[in-house]
Amino acid sequence: MNKIVLQFACLIALGQALAGPLSPAESLGRFTVFDDLEIDQVLAEPLVEQPLFVNFDERGRLWLVQYRQYPNPAGLKMTSRDNYWRVIYDSVPAAPPNHVRGRDKITIHEDTDGDGKYDRQKTFLDGLNIVTSLAHGRGGVWVLNPPYLLFYPDKNRDDIPDGDPEVHLAGFGLEDTHSVVNSLRWGPDGWLYAAQGSTVTAKVIRPGFDEKEIFSMGQNIWRYHPESRRYEVFAEGGGNAFGVEIDAQGRIYSGHNGGDTRGFHYVQGGYLRKGFSKHGPLSNPYAFGYFNAMPHNKVPRFTHNFIVYEGDGLPKQYLGRILGVEPIQGRVVMSDRTAIGSSFKTQDTGHPIKSSDSWFRPVDIKAGPDGAVYVCDWYDSQVNHYRNHEGRIDPQNGRVYRLRAKGAANLKSFNFANRTSLELVELLQHKDKWHRQTALRLLGDRKDVSVLPELKELLVESIGQAALEAFWAVNLSGGFNPDFATETLKHADPHVRAWTVRLLGDEGVVTEPLAKRLAHLAKREPHVEVRSQLAATAKRLPSNQALLIIRSLMEHDADSGDIYQPLMVWWALESKLNRNAGNVLDFFEDESLWQKSLVRQHLLSRLIRRFAKAGTGADLLKSARLFELAPDADSSKILMGGFEQANKGRSIAALPERLMAAMARHGGGSVALGLRRGELKALEEALRVIANPKADKLMRLQYTEILGQVPSAMAIPVLLGIVKSEPGDDLRRAALGALKPYNDGRIPEALLAVYGALPDELRKAAGTLLAGRSDWAIDLLRAVDAGDLAAGLVSAEVVSLLRSHGDERLGQLLSRHFAGSETDAVRLEQEIQRLAKVVTAEPGSPYEGKKLYAASCGSCHR
Repeated sequence: MNKIVLQFACLIALGQALAGPLSPAESLGRFTVFDDLEIDQVLAEPLVEQPLFVNFDERGRLWLVQYRQYPNPAGLKMTSRDNYWRVIYDSVPAAPPNHVRGRDKITIHEDTDGDGKYDRQKTFLDGLNIVTSLAHGRGGVWVLNPPYLLFYPDKNRDDIPDGDPEVHLAGFGLEDTHSVVNSLRWGPDGWLYAAQGSTVTAKVIRPGFDEKEIFSMGQNIWRYHPESRRYEVFAEGGGNAFGVEIDAQGRIYSGHNGGDTRGFHYVQGGYLRKGFSKHGPLSNPYAFGYFNAMPHNKVPRFTHNFIVYEGDGLPKQYLGRILGVEPIQGRVVMSDRTAIGSSFKTQDTGHPIKSSDSWFRPVDIKAGPDGAVYVCDWYDSQVNHYRNHEGRIDPQNGRVYRLRAKGAANLKSFNFANRTSLELVELLQHKDKWHRQTALRLLGDRKDVSVLPELKELLVESIGQAALEAFWAVNLSGGFNPDFATETLKHADPHVRAWTVRLLGDEGVVTEPLAKRLAHLAKREPHVEVRSQLAATAKRLPSNQALLIIRSLMEHDADSGDIYQPLMVWWALESKLNRNAGNVLDFFEDESLWQKSLVRQHLLSRLIRRFAKAGTGADLLKSARLFELAPDADSSKILMGGFEQANKGRSIAALPERLMAAMARHGGGSVALGLRRGELKALEEALRVIANPKADKLMRLQYTEILGQVPSAMAIPVLLGIVKSEPGDDLRRAALGALKPYNDGRIPEALLAVYGALPDELRKAAGTLLAGRSDWAIDLLRAVDAGDLAAGLVSAEVVSLLRSHGDERLGQLLSRHFAGSETDAVRLEQEIQRLAKVVTAEPGSPYEGKKLYAASCGSCHR
């Protein structure tokens, strides 16, 4: 019944998609918005096609990236593509103006008379080839055009570039054009921030400066400082990051292409969850953990892009809430954001925009200078990257919508560039975040030191947002220095303190007085977000300065339960172990440190695991010292757990005598460790536990798995006994897995004796084990041939494995009892090979494919 309902729902969706696009006017009539809001269609085709990114300049004009070249870069030939549709091209495209011209463009749209309609249009750049976003500032326009970050000078702001673009960064990957670098924007610290998606790589260089590239694989948030020309990965991991939001306090977020969340909260130096099997491991093998997406109620995927609404144009109920696009569902979702320690959780509260037009595909969302929310509508029957590559894309559509308060007045023309620097300082106290951020960016452009007195006065006399804006402006105007930082570390506002710590870390080294102040702050700071930034900054500072900070952070018992801080402190500590492990171990001469919750629950096991996983002689001696310093048996037990985790899946026959003696101080090593070392006493104890049905189940499973990694012939009878008589399937399955490396005639005999009585899944596991060795495979087929085992009990997967040996003896028995499956398998393989040649020979035609679908599949699947 459920299958029928699902098929019916799919057919309904397919019918809506095949119904075709509605005109802009018809589509506008299909929207439903909250009662206190109204929606306007401000741009549509043919003026706009495939709008991907929107933002506004200091004159309030709307700038739009039209991603018309997507999905295939112009001038490149695909040489290969993997099963995740990551493409390798035959060459790297040249940067403009020497590039192959594409269809992307950047357009400017202006409301000249304040009636809310964009009546003047112009093109800033045309002929671009895979361009995703732009940012204004520093005398021109920054354009993210992977593999490049480009700067188009336009000092007089006449919307005509002064010359060819400057290439600031090169090396961003093009493997997947729905994952390329995107969402360029200014941070309040004067860095440009952007996202990198999950299925691309980057080998970034600064042309003319670097010989060695900076490599990254998959999703991250990165940043670039135009004046110092520094590039770095800000935080690693996340979903298919396509969007960057920065809230009023300067926190960074991106959405997710998965479900059950609205996105990720990124902190400096953090490692976040990603699809590791598809997107590769974290760059640090000793991260030993990662941050998950912001906790949320269960929801379908996905919200890749959102804003934290902090404008002044919508009713008060929207302030501080998340507004995110849902391109699959065709709506905009609103969510509450609630602090949980140093990060957030979210909860949906409704959908301010919904449409019954199934082609509505919101892909970008921004707050405008009028306090309204602007949404880019890709407008297509679907947004599946695979399908787009197959030609199922309508590249001639696109709309932009404005969501505003009901009855809201239109914004009159303005130009912040004509404001004096003091007038811009006044704008820092505006209620609307867009106005504050734009004023801040312009002050960063000007670097007008004459306003520093006013900014410092505002900082001293204010608390909250005005103080933070003033602090950022002092930095962008050239006023951040050690004396200033010394004062702002004492500011009453925690976000001013946190940002002081962050800017100090960005310099890579601080004065000795400031290093002491940071360590003092780390010991007494009451706000967890400031402590989080202290950990991030410590990671960036030299060890002699960082370790003082880290040691103080380890004292905070309250942080052991925080969602981020335990890992932040670990990552800071781990970053100093390569060169300063001895200094770190000196910490643990203080017995009181061993009793700290953060240390006991999070750091000890990771520290010993770090040394054990590295596994060199020197690292094992560091492990020995840590065991020697352990003040009690419980501490040694924690260390032993971390040591065993590091050695999971490998034998450790030779350990230094000093380490063994240190482990023995509080009762010696564990059974698991002894098994990996090949100790007879440990083996005997493990076999006794495994065979005892009353013993701890998890311990029995652990020992069984280890015996599959470190085989011993003594284990065979016990493991076979589990397969024969254990009532629980989990342990029986583990025993079958553990028997794989053993080559002993007792195994096939015992398995065939119980084969017919095993549950289906265990029978398949036993068959797979028997089919793995040709001699055992023959035993299996002979049992079938003799009538001792019904052929129907041998699964198709096992038969396939049996054929893979290419053994003539097996072939004869297979032909006798599984002839039909052989014919089917051969025919299937032949058909797969034939179709593979057809598919890869040349690109297909979606139009001919549509006719073929209508003539064949479409007779049923409409």
